[in-house]
Amino acid sequence: MSHVPIGAIVGASTAITAAAAARRQAEEEENMTRYDDKDINGYEFKIVRSNMGRFSNREVVERLRQEEARAGWELLEKFDQHRIRFKRKIEHRSMDAQLDFDPYRTSLGSGKGSAVVLMAVLGVGLVLAGVLFFALRYNY
Repeated sequence: MSHVPIGAIVGASTAITAAAAARRQAEEEENMTRYDDKDINGYEFKIVRSNMGRFSNREVVERLRQEEARAGWELLEKFDQHRIRFKRKIEHRSMDAQLDFDPYRTSLGSGKGSAVVLMAVLGVGLVLAGVLFFALRYNY
């Protein structure tokens, strides 16, 4: 009889769940950001993300808004504690070379937050799978 390691099942389940969440988020943003010609002519848009939910802090949002304003970006709306949408006139691109940050950044802080969370979940899943394996094998 062949056994599928529980860690593999937990890992696959976590990956599927993360992919589904990313797909739902992209669909939600697409629906929330409908523009007509008068909205987009002469403008560009971006969404800045915080994987750790830092946009629940007003000071963090205000600091981000002020820094983005240096590049000509205007805060349009805060979707939630993870996403804020900005727009700017295209002519502001000419100032980009003088900035000390990337005006096209789309994440605040470590952009690797999702990977860290995923690795933590996988690690816990593997530990639990090991404990379960030994418990079943040695009838604890």
